[in-house]
Amino acid sequence: MDFRIDRALPVPIRTQIKGLIEYGIACGELQAGEALPSVRDLAERIGVAPMTVSQVYGELKSAALIETRPGSGTFVAESGQSRMAARPEAIRLRRQIDALIDEGLAMGVRASDLSALVNARLFYRTSVGRRIQVLMVGLFAEATTSYARFIAARLGEGVTVEPLTIAAIQRKPDARARAASADLVVTFLTRQREVAALLPNTKVVSVSFIPSEETRRALASLDPRTNLAVVSRFPDFLPIMKAGVQRFAPHVSQMVATTIDEPDLADVLERSSVVVYATGAETVLTIIEPETPAIEYRHTPDPADIERIILPWTRAGDEGGAPQQREAS
Repeated sequence: MDFRIDRALPVPIRTQIKGLIEYGIACGELQAGEALPSVRDLAERIGVAPMTVSQVYGELKSAALIETRPGSGTFVAESGQSRMAARPEAIRLRRQIDALIDEGLAMGVRASDLSALVNARLFYRTSVGRRIQVLMVGLFAEATTSYARFIAARLGEGVTVEPLTIAAIQRKPDARARAASADLVVTFLTRQREVAALLPNTKVVSVSFIPSEETRRALASLDPRTNLAVVSRFPDFLPIMKAGVQRFAPHVSQMVATTIDEPDLADVLERSSVVVYATGAETVLTIIEPETPAIEYRHTPDPADIERIILPWTRAGDEGGAPQQREAS
């Protein structure tokens, strides 16, 4: 990955470094197990004090996104493996089985009859199956609905995928109850800890997100003479968003990147002939002239991660188990 800092951006250098790595992991630019530059090497490469890089690495380690291996260096963390090893599900399941046995014996059911009853019920469930409920948790309602539809189309029949925002889970008891009843919750890597804290008894995994086909096609079709404005709602997303726009529109040289909260936003938009805005920054549409073309920089779940992470869990739900693999990278 190109750890390039853009000093023209209205974003602090430290925020840029953290955003590049954090969103690089979430968007698949950095893979689990991939080595990161040392603190000194990265500091020299981008021209900042080593302390700045060290602080960013410390924050990312605290978030379990990267890890240090003594004598080897710093790497993108295989965080799913450690969570899998420490899962409390097995303990809870044994307690539930014990409670079932105690209740059956208290009713006078013989141990052999109870065993036969459980086996019969197990055979019924594995033969008939059930619909697996997957929850897609995002930040913005419209985009999250789009993500859910995309995932559902690739999982096929027998699986329902419901969209829900983090804000809804936080503020609405009925939404939190629906989320807690899901078989599997899917979210962004950068939001996985937050969602897992909201739903402590529900399995939460993360997948990578990549720019949608529509976004890539729209950027590739831009006129080389375009004066392009790139606008994000979140400052830490701006560096990797600008890099993505440059990747899919390398022929456009006139480009200014900013956030919706910058005081010079109106001036930047006025000088631009096309605006590219991140999902969640739709308020920019109320500022630009009606005839100014606007492209939403929208992501979509990585199909490879759907196949690798979500699909095995839905199949395991039909079989009454859980796949032996890591969650997300």
